[in-house]
Amino acid sequence: MSIETIELNTAEKIATIPIEQIDVSRPSLFQKDTIGLFFDRLRREDPVHYCPESKVGPYWSVTKFDDIMAVDTNHKVFSSEAKLGGIAIQDMHAGEGALELEMFIAMDPPKHDQQRKAVNSAVAPSNLQLLEPTIRERACKILDDLPVGEEIDWVNKVSVELTTMTLATLFDFPWEERRKLTRWSDIATAAPETGIVESYEARRKELIECAMYFKGLWDQRINQDPKNDLISMMAHSPATRDMPFLEFLGNLLLLIVGGNDTTRNSISGGVLALNQNPEEYRKLNEDPSLITSMVPEIIRWQTPLTHMRRTALQDYEIGGKLIKKGDKVVMWYLSGNRDESVIENADQFIIDRKNPRHHLSFGYGIHRCMGNRLAELQLRIIWEEIQKRFAKVEVTGEPERLFSNLVRGITKLPVRLHAR
Repeated sequence: MSIETIELNTAEKIATIPIEQIDVSRPSLFQKDTIGLFFDRLRREDPVHYCPESKVGPYWSVTKFDDIMAVDTNHKVFSSEAKLGGIAIQDMHAGEGALELEMFIAMDPPKHDQQRKAVNSAVAPSNLQLLEPTIRERACKILDDLPVGEEIDWVNKVSVELTTMTLATLFDFPWEERRKLTRWSDIATAAPETGIVESYEARRKELIECAMYFKGLWDQRINQDPKNDLISMMAHSPATRDMPFLEFLGNLLLLIVGGNDTTRNSISGGVLALNQNPEEYRKLNEDPSLITSMVPEIIRWQTPLTHMRRTALQDYEIGGKLIKKGDKVVMWYLSGNRDESVIENADQFIIDRKNPRHHLSFGYGIHRCMGNRLAELQLRIIWEEIQKRFAKVEVTGEPERLFSNLVRGITKLPVRLHAR
């Protein structure tokens, strides 16, 4: 019987697998939420682990906090370049009908720095201060429209809606068509086996539709005075205004996924974590000021992007292992965020941690998530408004999880609201 056909759902069963046969790239492990058991073993026995064969080819797994930091902060040795494979375990341009996209997260300096700078001001503290009242107003409307006492899908009614509204504001996107952004975010990282798209060709077609839609917005804004939305910023910046078509599409998808998937799944993940840890929910109800420390703890706990990948530009030693030039190196943020040697009681969800921002969910170094403060802002606002209205958001059934080894997504979460 092959390893794939065994139900690997206990530490005892996983302990029987020869260490060299462990392959943590399989999306089913994330969908079943058993991946943590594999990471526990790798951190203990082989924290820099080589997998010689997998559906995504050979790769190194870096699973401890400090080793991940060593890779993430060393862009001169560990490259993000799309032409070398990019930033995910699946090579960027692999797959039938794949578009050869470029995006600044999958670039090295100096081009990376120039393109990132072109849009960075959209999420600068001064702009977030201006955005906060709008986000709060929308969060209030979403929550006020929810039925108390009836079962609803929290993901669709709240998590998706709030993040899509915020993203539409950042792009100054036509309001009535904002759910297009949700769809494009979903298909940007989807393969046919996820059930989100029928084929790579269908995915390619929808992504081109996305690009053509945004090209229409671009053509309008390049002929208008510069404004504060992301499209206008890119259209008027010397670093991005002359981008080739596939680079334009790549950067758009980066901003859509970065602004949508991560916050959406943290909003859902927080509700689930509080239900799984009733003592923490009690703490929150007794002291709503704990929302400030709870927000980064939710982001650590959920780790909405499980990993980032780099390609070694030279031979280099990490954790006593020699990584060769050209090797694929995967930093498993989800594992690093459970590293007990760095984070005390890392396997526990604790909303009043002393140093809750000490986590890997946003990455480190030059590619650290530029929207990290926007994500925290949305989570803080939604929880402040939840606490004003509801004594509990009760999870009433099992969550459904995304079939993905990149986005740690919750696709459905049944809940019932209890009024204060």
